[in-house]
Amino acid sequence: MDTAALADQLRQRVAQVRDPELGVPLGELNAVHAVRLRDGCVELYLELIPPVRWIAQQLEQACRLAIAELLPEAPVEIYVREREIPRGSTPPSLSEVKHMLAIASGKGGVGKSTVAANLAVALAQAGATVGLLDADIYGPSAPTLFGLQGMPLHARKDEHGRVIGIPHQRYGVRVASMGFVLQRDQAAILRGPLLAGYFMTLVEQVDWGQLDFLLFDLPPGTGDIHLTLAQKVPLTGVVLVTTPQELALADVRRSAAMFHRVNVAVLGIVENMSYFTCSRCGHREFPFGESGGERLAEELQTVLLGQLPLDPLLQRASDEGIPAVEHPAGAHMRALFAELARCVVREIRRHYARTAAPPPEIQL
Repeated sequence: MDTAALADQLRQRVAQVRDPELGVPLGELNAVHAVRLRDGCVELYLELIPPVRWIAQQLEQACRLAIAELLPEAPVEIYVREREIPRGSTPPSLSEVKHMLAIASGKGGVGKSTVAANLAVALAQAGATVGLLDADIYGPSAPTLFGLQGMPLHARKDEHGRVIGIPHQRYGVRVASMGFVLQRDQAAILRGPLLAGYFMTLVEQVDWGQLDFLLFDLPPGTGDIHLTLAQKVPLTGVVLVTTPQELALADVRRSAAMFHRVNVAVLGIVENMSYFTCSRCGHREFPFGESGGERLAEELQTVLLGQLPLDPLLQRASDEGIPAVEHPAGAHMRALFAELARCVVREIRRHYARTAAPPPEIQL
């Protein structure tokens, strides 16, 4: 068999390998860029839907097994690159950010900021470069959650004399917040246009650099900051955080409707404070009701990304300025948030596979 025919057979074998997250053969995804035979070595070039960090090793192993069916002794070199995903107009400060996620709730008091902070650190623990923008101008929480209270946002001037903020780096996450600008007990007394202006300052005048993920921890509600974000930033999607009771679910429904109207994909639901486990007997209670997040996900035709417990460690760690996933007693939380991070990345890839989303449009 000549080299070209053998390479074609190898390509057909690899094209039948299924992407482990998407469940679709690589051939249908147009992911097999090239197969070459060089000096007895098989060179396989793949172009995969991003982010690929979590599935690259598993997928490479499956491809090696497929190649070994024809050439069991041949050495194999696999080269993986991420497919470019088209997106709308992006502020220059975010030009090197690959995936931008909003974390929203609609309802205050559901633990959204705690979830956002721990999710950001969990992504960093998995090897990603991550930023967190605390977009709650009135009630910034990132300084407390990351142990950065009272620390100002350092700055430099660019070549045009414009002041550029330098985010703090803590637990592998770059963090910017209005809380680094205001005094600890100072209130931000702002109305709509000013509010949006302050928010965009954190977006446009902070040196975010190269990031795999930038998380926007949004304030409760569906106000000026949410609309400004949807207009100005090409979001990958939004993760909605709720607690199981109907009072919280009603506000999350409104939040989901708002993001739908501005053409931002809902990647899934996180049910926080889902249950409480007795430290003595291990009995599980559901103080806010059961399966509310699951019902909401079904209603919104999205997925339940995870169910997080009502755990005293989250409160204790937050007060200490240590994300629970970094706390010495937080092994169980690390496992939960690692799985949550994996599920969020899976849904990003599924979203990209379904459609290259157009830039958000405001429909009033």
